Amino acid sequence: MIVLKKKNLNLLKKATIKKFLKKNYSIIINCAAMARMKECEKKPNKAFNVNVIGTLNLVKEINNYKEAYKKNIRLIHISSDAVYSSTKGNYSEKSILKPYNFYGWTKLCSELIVKKLKNYVVIRTRFFNKKNIRFNTAATDIFTSMIEVKDLAKQIKKIASNKFIGIINVGNKRKSDFENYKNYKKSIKPCLRKDIIKNLNFKIAKDASMNLSV
Repeated sequence: MIVLKKKNLNLLKKATIKKFLKKNYSIIINCAAMARMKECEKKPNKAFNVNVIGTLNLVKEINNYKEAYKKNIRLIHISSDAVYSSTKGNYSEKSILKPYNFYGWTKLCSELIVKKLKNYVVIRTRFFNKKNIRFNTAATDIFTSMIEVKDLAKQIKKIASNKFIGIINVGNKRKSDFENYKNYKKSIKPCLRKDIIKNLNFKIAKDASMNLSV
């Protein structure tokens, strides 16, 4: 697997995409995104450009490459559980989509763009890095199917090795944020969702847990 930095592949610069595609890769995993919800709310234009326009540029160039070289590239696109309303949990891939903030809307838009391809996988997920937990408190009443980033990478590898096409939820069993983080950061303290949202001017999930039965 080759991991490229922004200076080598900038999805907002079509020339870098064209140059990259000429290296004849058969699978591309797109995890480029502006993912912090607070930042997306503060800078919606930047979030739209990175999450939506960047994906649009990539999909267009993949289609152009296919027409020019008659070669089919498989795109694995990392989306988010934020495309669901995230209030009641147990969301399946067929659940009604109703993002609750601007970040979620950009991820939904990017999904619709990716579906213009014939060979694609959209992975809806939420992940964290156990070595970089920035929070000192975590809510006992916010629930997700969050997965540790190394475990997510293993799941992506499995998906890349089969012929699945479509949308799939990827995560772990339903847990509170506090349950997820306390295993890796012993000093973290419990709090409630209301303690978090009082300092925010945008919505966050209540229960974004996903049905992982597929």
